[in-house]
Amino acid sequence: MLRIRRDLVDEIVAHARRDHPDEACGVIAGPDGSDRPERFIPMLNAARSPTFYEFDSGDLLRLYREMDANDEVPVVIYHSHTATEAYPSRTDISYASEPFAHYVLVSTREPEEHEFRSYRIVDGVVTEEPVEVVESYMFANTGNDDAPDR
Repeated sequence: MLRIRRDLVDEIVAHARRDHPDEACGVIAGPDGSDRPERFIPMLNAARSPTFYEFDSGDLLRLYREMDANDEVPVVIYHSHTATEAYPSRTDISYASEPFAHYVLVSTREPEEHEFRSYRIVDGVVTEEPVEVVESYMFANTGNDDAPDR
């Protein structure tokens, strides 16, 4: 299950709307080992295409160095589909190289609505997962109001 703050969902959707009709893409980094998306990092779609996204190799190298320096990992890798449903294409599946990441897709094909879905993609196998949108990661599902959620 992807558990993600509402403000991060809003950032992803806003980025997808801004870049429409081209696909938007980016990463949400989180502390290594936490599976907690925290730092929103919109990226440039180097392909500048309505049907394909590609991270700029230099930007991606800088991002991974920065995440390494901060003990972070890519918890969410997201992109938008501008004319189709929020489901990974064959190309998306072939490029999925982070087995522990949540692959989020947002469809902006409807001007007033969006579709937001998350998947695990491992060895070419796509598994949709539930998405829980929360206001905060603190004090949720712990049964203890004094302890942070872990």
